Amino acid sequence: MHTLILGAGYSGRHIAAEAARVGTVCGTRRTQAGVAELEGLHIPGCVLDAGIDDRLLAELARVTHLVVSVAPQRELPLSDPMLDLLRPLIPAGGSPAAGTPFTSLQWIGYLSTIGVYGDHQGDWVDETTPCSSTQTRSLARRDAELAWQSLARELQVPISILRLSGIYGPGRNAVADAIVGRAHMLIKQGQYFNRIHVKDLATATLLAAERGFDGVLNITDDQPAAPQDVIRYAHELVGKPAPEARDFATADISAMARSFYSENKRVRNELGKKALQLQYRYPDYQAGLSDIWQAIQQRKSDGS
Repeated sequence: MHTLILGAGYSGRHIAAEAARVGTVCGTRRTQAGVAELEGLHIPGCVLDAGIDDRLLAELARVTHLVVSVAPQRELPLSDPMLDLLRPLIPAGGSPAAGTPFTSLQWIGYLSTIGVYGDHQGDWVDETTPCSSTQTRSLARRDAELAWQSLARELQVPISILRLSGIYGPGRNAVADAIVGRAHMLIKQGQYFNRIHVKDLATATLLAAERGFDGVLNITDDQPAAPQDVIRYAHELVGKPAPEARDFATADISAMARSFYSENKRVRNELGKKALQLQYRYPDYQAGLSDIWQAIQQRKSDGS
């Protein structure tokens, strides 16, 4: 199993670490400095920016499991930088010759978002729920899902569309925000968000790869929660008072931040757990944040 991760950023690095347990792996970054960062984490890397060099061509020829962790442009019509680079490498008829890109390909994983479901006024959604978002970024993401599914059909390989909720984990979480006083608490009654710990995301991706899952799965925790509940819990952990609550309706926030609150839903994850035989290590934000806080305390105790 040789896994190539297009866009080995925060999520991709964790997927790479998981993939390295069962085979070989390579991650792409846009700059040589980014590749050096990967290699500092013992993850082989190569540069992928505006074009494909010989090193990446060699990776594409040997890849068995391709993970796409690069978002499309947020405007319509669809502009997906990875599709734009890779599609010209596919021969007519979708049957690569030996030694050419995708010769060994067995599976594609595309990291998408639960944002494609749109607003459901706090009701539950699952993989059968129509994608009804009116946000341009989510419409572009849905078009990208369909385009990657089309490419997978051309190559005659299964594709997992993994719709992710809000990603958090080491270095990117409400506990870190609480420690440095970075959190802002907006209150919008009845608002829910789902989350996913990056380590659970990585585990789910590898399980989908190993099983060759073909279809759409929600990769999200068990417990949708109001954002203020998460902030308060994080501050309780670190022993600080929560920030002053602000009413969402009158708060001075960016248009982007306001757009995230315009869609409200609770997302089911039962299909993913069944299809992948997946047990979440962090099934709710309390488990995830508590583990992060314990790790921080342990590092302090160790003097690191």
